[in-house]
Amino acid sequence: MATVNMNAPLCEGAETVRVGVVLTENPDCVVIDEEGHGMDYKSGKDEEAKSFSFDQVVTVDNIQSFHPELLQPLTGSISGGYNGALLICGASSEKISTLIDHSIIKQVLADLFSHMLSQGKEELFISVSYLQFYPDGSAVDLLSPNADRQTLKLVAHDILGSLVGGLSEVCVCSAEEAYALYETCGERLKANAGSISSRCSSLFSVAVEQELHPEEVESGVCRSRLQLFRLAGGASRTDLRGVTPLVKVVAQTQCEATTSDKILPFLLNDALTGNSRTALIYYIHPRGLLDDETPSALALAQKARNLVTKATVNRWFPRATEQKIRDDIADLRTVMMSQGESDVHNTFRLAELTQNLQIVKNQCWEKRREESKKIKGITQSCRTPNSSLHSSDHRECTDTMKYLQAQLKQEMEEHIRDGKGNVEKVQERVARIHQLREALREETLKNGAATEKSDLYQQSQLEYSKAQERRRQFKEDHRRLIQEEVEKMERDLAQEQLPTEGPQRELLVLTRERRVLVMQIEALRAEAQQAERDLQNQYHKHQTELHCLREESLQVFRVFRQVSEEQKRMSEGRYRCVLLEAVQDAVYLSAQNQELQADNKQLRKALGELKDTLAVRGDPTAALLSQQQ
Repeated sequence: MATVNMNAPLCEGAETVRVGVVLTENPDCVVIDEEGHGMDYKSGKDEEAKSFSFDQVVTVDNIQSFHPELLQPLTGSISGGYNGALLICGASSEKISTLIDHSIIKQVLADLFSHMLSQGKEELFISVSYLQFYPDGSAVDLLSPNADRQTLKLVAHDILGSLVGGLSEVCVCSAEEAYALYETCGERLKANAGSISSRCSSLFSVAVEQELHPEEVESGVCRSRLQLFRLAGGASRTDLRGVTPLVKVVAQTQCEATTSDKILPFLLNDALTGNSRTALIYYIHPRGLLDDETPSALALAQKARNLVTKATVNRWFPRATEQKIRDDIADLRTVMMSQGESDVHNTFRLAELTQNLQIVKNQCWEKRREESKKIKGITQSCRTPNSSLHSSDHRECTDTMKYLQAQLKQEMEEHIRDGKGNVEKVQERVARIHQLREALREETLKNGAATEKSDLYQQSQLEYSKAQERRRQFKEDHRRLIQEEVEKMERDLAQEQLPTEGPQRELLVLTRERRVLVMQIEALRAEAQQAERDLQNQYHKHQTELHCLREESLQVFRVFRQVSEEQKRMSEGRYRCVLLEAVQDAVYLSAQNQELQADNKQLRKALGELKDTLAVRGDPTAALLSQQQ
């Protein structure tokens, strides 16, 4: 199989995965060759050095050399319609992770957008998505507002390739906007995972779509994507972070085993052996003796370099594809109706075609832009600074009150318009009106308490700032007075015609110094008194706030008690109505039962009289009636 150098002109065909190694340290056990394409590693347990060959080997100090050799050809191929993937492994410290974000991710995004925007194409659609993978293999969409309730599943499309169904995406216009979303989702990843965030992998994807001939009615679309994998874990089984997912995927690829149906192994296998141009950057931390991780990591990177991908340009025609799927569905339905029997294969094929049609319809740019706007709004609200929390809370309370008022008005109008109808519907509407009134009253109390609390908070902050400024001004004035007194003392001593040494001069110096010390003591006493007054004022302010909070808590408990008692009364009323209706139904059924029994007696009596009459006449029907009775 041919190996293609990505520095040469790119063409469709087979290419090996390009691998770069970064050494965070350079101990004696590691020797990098002069060309920077290989290294020798000598373990303390093995006297012979092992040689490894890669596309590039650098230290952490000159990591920028990756860009012209390894990364720029990768980002350049995206603008040509190829898929690209960058796998980053071995980052075990916060310092290295920060270096990757700023030196690799940020620069790759800048290069990608520079290539795309330099083409000057107006019909361009760029979106990003972010997936988080837990150690157990479960995936979370970090851009989804409903990540906890969203179901992600793998979808293999004949034309669009491997997709993740249900994945949210956000449209971006610049590298800065894409990197801002990357940072936001990175913070969310750490918040979601907590203590195991260092063991979670992630995938940040950039999808690029551009119309080939916008002036035509049926224009083709060139579709490509860049996948940025951050893989946690080590290559050795003894690593405390666990084993990186790359180990299992490479092993399954070499033995041609079936790839897992989980999302991360499937996407990794597609990036390492499918339709993609792939690069791997492995951070290695040589530790010398008793180091199992370094030889395992080097061997894993060497195996990954032997994998071959099959990159092709991705072009498709949305309208023609949609029409073809619709025709296939119509033909399949005709076949199923003509056969007149249930065919499991045709049923599954119909479900597959329907799913593919929905996927193609979901690729509409306008629809995706609308969904992106909603996600952007939620994301920006999550990044609001703390200084605007009070105003946002107040605005939220106001919106809630407006909504409750509108709902209450609508329910009242419907109640007046419908009048007396079904008893159950009237009772339900009255219960809803009562609930809305209670909710509106609680929201009003909450809004008033929040406003009062915000005013107290602002007033307290203002008083504290004033006290600080007052004490600072006191200190400044006292310092200036003492400095002026010291300068005056020096001038007076210089003007006195006294010998340099002697008891008279010493007495004069001590007298002046005593005056300065007295001024310093008075200044400190005045500052202490002012600080005590400020402390007393702050104490009274805090007592007032504490009293307000206590009153607010008591008010909340009173409202809660009132609501509970009202709900109790409503429940008792409903139960009494139900019991009364049950008693009325029982009385009615008893009366009906008595009437039926009386009717039954009358019928029996009439039947007996009829039988006697027939028996007197000698009619054989009498015997038949006796047998039936």
